[in-house]
Amino acid sequence: MAIKTYKPYTPSRRFMSGVSSDDITSKPSVRGLVKKLRRNAGRNNNGRITSRHKEAGAKKSYRVIDFKRNKFGIEGTVAAIEYDPYRNCRIALINYVDGDKRYIIQPIGLTVGAKVASAEAGLDIVVGNAMPLKSIPVGTIIHNIEMKPGKGGQIARSAGGYAQLMGREGKYAIVRLPSGEMRYILDVCMATVGTVGNELVINVNIGKAGRARHMGIRPQTRGSAMNPIDHPHGGGEGKTNGSRHPVSPWGQKAKGLKTRKKSKASNKYIISRRKGGR
Repeated sequence: MAIKTYKPYTPSRRFMSGVSSDDITSKPSVRGLVKKLRRNAGRNNNGRITSRHKEAGAKKSYRVIDFKRNKFGIEGTVAAIEYDPYRNCRIALINYVDGDKRYIIQPIGLTVGAKVASAEAGLDIVVGNAMPLKSIPVGTIIHNIEMKPGKGGQIARSAGGYAQLMGREGKYAIVRLPSGEMRYILDVCMATVGTVGNELVINVNIGKAGRARHMGIRPQTRGSAMNPIDHPHGGGEGKTNGSRHPVSPWGQKAKGLKTRKKSKASNKYIISRRKGGR
């Protein structure tokens, strides 16, 4: 897997780049794991925009991913590595010995023909195996981590993402998240060994506006280019921001404002935040 560039036969393609698809071994072949999702383009049920700068983008089908990894005691074999338009990492098709087929997130080093399994305990610490945090050795690199038992992985699922099991305290495991935050997580929550693959996607240069539109991203207009009625930064003679710190169209500070509630129940599980302090 590598970053590929393009011949600059137009100005927009001069700096455009993408991830090579050499690692993809097949197209989707299990119809039951591919579904259509309704695209709301950032609008609510009344058709009003509730999330700005979004649109439907190019048509794409959703792949049903097994984030729970709850198929205990049954070994599976990686049958294919596939592309997933809904995420920036690859997915692996697993054929289990009982005939079941499921998609999982592909970690670095998981290739076609590899064996993976899930269990309560006793598995080897190899890439792709999933176990509760209480059964994983301290110091192990993990991904696809549950926050609530049985809910499915929610942490460290994007390309190149990983967390590290730092220790244990009572019924909790201490995990360092990708952001650097240290957090308590129940040790019965599932996690998968390894780092999520396709880590070079962070180096991709979109290159042109049209490619962003295909991804469902609409243009953004600078507040300073608007009129005063439309944005607090608007109006004035020449370029000016109205002599104030950057804010949203509704006056909320746009840089550095903490919006997390101090009374949030899950605050007690945070040991240290990514920016320091509790």
